[in-house]
Amino acid sequence: MADLEIDVRSFDIPRLVTVYPDRARLRWWTKAWFNNKEDGEASVEINRQTAVGFIRDEIAKDAMLEKYYPKQMEACRHAIEQTREQLMKQLNIT
Repeated sequence: MADLEIDVRSFDIPRLVTVYPDRARLRWWTKAWFNNKEDGEASVEINRQTAVGFIRDEIAKDAMLEKYYPKQMEACRHAIEQTREQLMKQLNIT
């Protein structure tokens, strides 16, 4: 029987963040979706500089999420850690 090899560090929760302007392009917003939920989180107003930085990949996805959706990111980290611990117990890894 072959050994089962699993990378317990690879568990993740899907998360998506986007930025968009209002119709007049005067105000900018960010919106996030966690764990493939269809409705996503409430939009949050951000400044234009932040929106442009995100669009230009100068601001990372997780940095945006940490700043504007900190409670949701904390829940993601907690869920990932719980899943990792449960898998390690199942595989008898300490």
